Amino acid sequence: MTRETVKAMSRGLLGKKLGMTGLFSPEGKYVPATVVQAGPCIVTQVKTEATDGYNALQLGFGEKKESRINKPLKGHFKNSGENYFTFLREVPVENPDEYSPGQAITLDVFKVGERVDVIGTTKGRGFAGVIKRHGFHGGRKTHGSRSHRIPGSIGCSAWPGKVIKGKKMPGHYGNEGKTAKNLQIVDIRPEKNLIIFRGAIPGPKSGLVVIKKA
Repeated sequence: MTRETVKAMSRGLLGKKLGMTGLFSPEGKYVPATVVQAGPCIVTQVKTEATDGYNALQLGFGEKKESRINKPLKGHFKNSGENYFTFLREVPVENPDEYSPGQAITLDVFKVGERVDVIGTTKGRGFAGVIKRHGFHGGRKTHGSRSHRIPGSIGCSAWPGKVIKGKKMPGHYGNEGKTAKNLQIVDIRPEKNLIIFRGAIPGPKSGLVVIKKA
């Protein structure tokens, strides 16, 4: 099946964060920006309200070797062409009948000046204390002080005699989904599949991001 570029109103696109840079606006102001390689994404499945209960597109991004794909995924990708993908994500769509497996979605769905939401996975920090995880200010550094980076008292006296759920404590920090809302698109370079946002987006370099219309 030949891949036809979709120019209908898909509401999302997958991409890879390349890093941060800076641009100068027409007024001469320096604008911090994040560069993302967005698409092209291939439609691997079309979900409709009649069959799945909602309208969405399953998009594939990041080609993968055939030897790295198991048999169930090979059968799933067969309808969308001969390529295999590292990432599969769903994005909502208004008219799923306009799409078919194997079609490509490119940066044509966005335009400069538009505001979008970007979803990424934050950097994993492992097990972290309360200062790094929650921003506690820490204790005194004077002689005799035994409270420097500890959380301090967490008890509730005799009643209720337990630690209340949701207490800010040391624990796993990072490696969770975060959404940067209403980011402005300052530049689009379709020849290189690059889209540049004003400001920062969550995640490390080469991390997967999902771009959705705000």
